[in-house]
Amino acid sequence: MNPIYEPEIEAASTEAWQLYQDQLVRNIVAYAAEHTEEFPRRLKRAGLAAGDIRSVSALADVPVLSKDDLPELQEASPPFGGLLACDVKTLKRVFLSPGPILDPEGEGPDFWGWAPALWAAGFREGDTVYNTFSYHLTPAGAMMEEGLRAIGCTVVPGGVGNTDAQVDLLARSGSTGYCGTPDFIWTLLDRAREKSIDVRLERGFVSGGPLSASLRDDLLREFGVTVREGYGTADVGAIAFECEASRGWHITPGRVVEVLEPTGEVVVSTQNEVYPLVRFGTGDRSAIDTSPCACGRTTPRLLGFQGRVGEGVKVRGMFVHPRSIARALTLALGEVPRYEAIVRRVERRDAMVIRVEANVDVEVLVQSFRNELKLRVEVEIVPPGSLAAADEGPIRDERSWE
Repeated sequence: MNPIYEPEIEAASTEAWQLYQDQLVRNIVAYAAEHTEEFPRRLKRAGLAAGDIRSVSALADVPVLSKDDLPELQEASPPFGGLLACDVKTLKRVFLSPGPILDPEGEGPDFWGWAPALWAAGFREGDTVYNTFSYHLTPAGAMMEEGLRAIGCTVVPGGVGNTDAQVDLLARSGSTGYCGTPDFIWTLLDRAREKSIDVRLERGFVSGGPLSASLRDDLLREFGVTVREGYGTADVGAIAFECEASRGWHITPGRVVEVLEPTGEVVVSTQNEVYPLVRFGTGDRSAIDTSPCACGRTTPRLLGFQGRVGEGVKVRGMFVHPRSIARALTLALGEVPRYEAIVRRVERRDAMVIRVEANVDVEVLVQSFRNELKLRVEVEIVPPGSLAAADEGPIRDERSWE
């Protein structure tokens, strides 16, 4: 059995890879120009025609579409901001991600492109995999399930929350694989150890937050679980993934990935007949490595998560933008008082604290944030005038991934 899922692409020569990427650009640009409303407008503003964009290098002339712009686009032209290339009635699913942003899913196997990443993590036909990504509103749970099913795995849809019940199901299902955030696999295994419950996990695939070297090492040393990492977004699906060499994230087939200078922002174009994004700015920062990899894949690699360019952050796998915090405050209070949000790492888990200058029951805000952000955050009510305006913006990320 080939250790590479799509060897004709993932192990192509440098020359073949470049030809493949240039052809992808032509296909993506031509399709988006013909079937969407937004992209032709973007081309026109830049004084370009679709036929002008014939290679990866020519993409640089196309303005970037920022993830931060999606809520406004979708509000102005519902439901998908002119980016959808098909009739809404033909979609398989529609999701709502924090932003708020609608994400469409079309028909067909592995729509989001996660199968190559899951294959590289060691999952194979017949494996039983415990999937702890959320199935509620957001697409992550369904994304991973589609990729696992394309490989031939049996999926146990655990979702998020209720750790004790999940540990019991993890053990009873006999799952040998895990899909979820880096935080939660440790939580599950540590709780199973506390309760003296025998689980059979051998490998894990994590995304939605950086996997620290110390956590990876501890999972292997203390529980015998080998973990690989993948990178993607709710809008694009899979973007890149880690192999057994653990020297960065290989670019996923069907994606054209650029890293902009000097910001380091990851920009993605996708071959997708439902949602063909062209030069989509993720807001994530990284770098790219084209040196050979011992795994046999020749695709370039992103060198991990290196911070954010935009105002949003990812917390426990969920994208949080100041816009979403402001919306939660407005829904609860009718206005947006002065606030600050701080993200930290506490005992291997992301923790978000939001301090608000308001006279209100804390639980009212906790529930409003949970509804809007899809996260449980800690809320602190502070006296008026106690929060200074922060130069770096309303969300301060104090996490370190060293």
